[in-house]
Amino acid sequence: MELIGNILYDTVYHSAPIILCVIGGVFAYKANVLNIALEGMMLMGAFISTLVAALTGNLVMGAAAAIVASLALGVVFSFMGVTLKGNVIVIGLAINLLVPAIAGFVMVIMGTSNITVPGLNVADLQINIPLIGQIPIVGRILSGHPLLTYVAFAGIAVMFAVMYKTRFGTYVRVVGENEDAARSLGLKANTYKYVAILIGAVCCALAGINLSTERMGMFTNNMTASRGFIAIAAIYCGRGDPLSSSLYAIMFGFARALAINLAIYAGPASGLFDVIPYVLMVAVLAVVSVAQRRNVRTRGFSNG
Repeated sequence: MELIGNILYDTVYHSAPIILCVIGGVFAYKANVLNIALEGMMLMGAFISTLVAALTGNLVMGAAAAIVASLALGVVFSFMGVTLKGNVIVIGLAINLLVPAIAGFVMVIMGTSNITVPGLNVADLQINIPLIGQIPIVGRILSGHPLLTYVAFAGIAVMFAVMYKTRFGTYVRVVGENEDAARSLGLKANTYKYVAILIGAVCCALAGINLSTERMGMFTNNMTASRGFIAIAAIYCGRGDPLSSSLYAIMFGFARALAINLAIYAGPASGLFDVIPYVLMVAVLAVVSVAQRRNVRTRGFSNG
């Protein structure tokens, strides 16, 4: 029972940064922009938040700096991909390669392999919910997480409401589905693409803050461990639907939690469990691709 409780708690724990990336990535996806740079933006958020917090001793200032830094990457991505019509995959991969290089360079200058926030006790950042925390099993799973973990799960509902219940969400979807029609209606398609990408940048910054400063109080290079790409996989599998994409993100978080907890009992073979989330990602992508292909064939036969 304790193992199950640990796995479920860690599922919430590991799903949060992926969900935050999914929330941001869905907006770009709906605007017909594939934001490959989610990984780099999240790593930038993790790096800058921890660096500034370590230098200033102020977590809020670190979080603000992380958001600004990720927004800067979002502007670069938008300008090169939307305004200049560059290849968004190449631009995104360039950002993903640039950020760890910058982080590594700074840490070499500082003479350290990781950045820690002095005097920070991450346990103090955990929120224990009074009533829910007293419920057996459920309280242990839902209580005791940092703020941005709760923001991530609340953000699923916010993302759904914005996407389907607001004029902005409608316009983003119109731009993504038929840009020419959107322009004929007087919509500034590039503006909506910019905003969608920048929303993703902010969410990735929050994911990075949650991953490094909130949960560990430290930064190590490449600590995002392809979570941005996992978020892209979740968005693809969910076809950009906020709820479906978030469920896939939670599935990948569960795989990560399962790998970590089972590795404790695996002894020398514990390293093998680290591949579980990535194997699951490939398997789910394959299944979804096959299912979508069959749907296309079925529609083709029915139309014929």
